[in-house]
Amino acid sequence: MLVVAVTGLAACSTSARPPLTSPTVIEGFTERVTVTDTGLRLDNQDWWPTGFNAYQLGTDWSVNEGCGAEVDLDAYFDRLPARALTRFNLFSMFVVDKNSGLIDFGPLDAVFDAATRHEQMVLPVLAGSTGQCEDEAFKEREWYVDGWQSQKSLGGMTFADWVRTAVTRWKGRPTIAGWELIGEPEASVCGAQGCDWQVRECPPGGAAVLRSFFDDAGALLRSIDPDRPIFSGFVGGDQCGLEGSDYREVAGSAMIDVLDFHDYGGNLSDYGPSGSDLPTRLDQAREIGKPIVVNEIGVEAGSCLDATTRARGLRIKIDQQRDAGTAGALLWAYVPDPRTGECTYDIGPDDPAWQVVADTVS
Repeated sequence: MLVVAVTGLAACSTSARPPLTSPTVIEGFTERVTVTDTGLRLDNQDWWPTGFNAYQLGTDWSVNEGCGAEVDLDAYFDRLPARALTRFNLFSMFVVDKNSGLIDFGPLDAVFDAATRHEQMVLPVLAGSTGQCEDEAFKEREWYVDGWQSQKSLGGMTFADWVRTAVTRWKGRPTIAGWELIGEPEASVCGAQGCDWQVRECPPGGAAVLRSFFDDAGALLRSIDPDRPIFSGFVGGDQCGLEGSDYREVAGSAMIDVLDFHDYGGNLSDYGPSGSDLPTRLDQAREIGKPIVVNEIGVEAGSCLDATTRARGLRIKIDQQRDAGTAGALLWAYVPDPRTGECTYDIGPDDPAWQVVADTVS
């Protein structure tokens, strides 16, 4: 594992970005994934990816604080069908050694190495809105205004620093389908009772804040890796700055290529409030000529639902959404240690949802 010194952690001083080394770069593949008005193409063939969210792939308890359990990377990627897609957290936390504070790229290098060995495509997410598996601080509106360029997090890096560091280091990997700047952005502020979604507030002008963020942060990413598509990471509901027609305004950024929707509906047709539902988002995507992928589909199982019954429901959801015009579907979430005695979204190594992925990817 490569270990690099960093002179200032988030709790310490204002240091420069950690120095980069030169990882192995394989040439000739940066345009493997291309985007049409309604879908994706992989290696010049139409691609309708299915797969998993596997957020904790970078967990290595010998190095970092981790996010969930450690995953046997070779076992995970080996089991996936060809042309599948895995969305995972490529957060700066994973490269900070929990004992020394040094920067160690090894845990994340290992994810890309395993994906390459098994010829599997991945979608790295560079940050999350909630702060979970990062510094545990919810990203409020000011973060999207300018905090992404000034507020330091783990490893002494701003988000802009991390974009430069991560994209520069891993852009040469043939397994990267695209980049996602941030998962589930919203331009809200914490309320007097905290930052839980039930008490957050939404001042006017949220759409303009998010549009400016994607224009600027997307331009930074694209200046380093100009060919790969950028995914929006949107939930797609009535989040601050994305409710109703605001979704279309933000999605219109030239620095967003693929739109997102996250589906945790309580039944097979429940997509949330009218005007912020999947059919509406599909119409808006068509209006601006961009594909939309349902990058999170979550249905609880375990103590509350038999896994086989869930798998049948997931198959129906995926088929319905594909017929409606979506461009792919990823299940939430693969974990190596599913809590089968609890009601969770966990999908373990032996879950029948694996067969759903194998049958629906194309």
